[in-house]
Amino acid sequence: MRDIMGLMKQVQSAQAKLQEMQAEMEMVEVEGEAGGGLVRIRLNAKGTMKSVSIDASLLKPEEGEILEDLLVAAHAEARKKAEAVLADKMKDATGGLALPPGLKLF
Repeated sequence: MRDIMGLMKQVQSAQAKLQEMQAEMEMVEVEGEAGGGLVRIRLNAKGTMKSVSIDASLLKPEEGEILEDLLVAAHAEARKKAEAVLADKMKDATGGLALPPGLKLF
């Protein structure tokens, strides 16, 4: 029974840390870029797009397809960074509590 009580305390502590982390993830931003910085996308660590920056040289009608590809690439890079930040924060929040593989808390 003592093990269960200890486990419950760990779960409650992890839950509080996760709630704090969720709020923090709204504030943490990462940036992905493509085309040598011609296209930049900023996301928060939860993956919500915050801004898109496009160099004026790409705003030509004949560059449309290239611009579309660069937007996708910049978004993918920013998303990857956001996932890395989230994974790092999850390690801190769970404090060694063993979670089943593949369990996503967000």
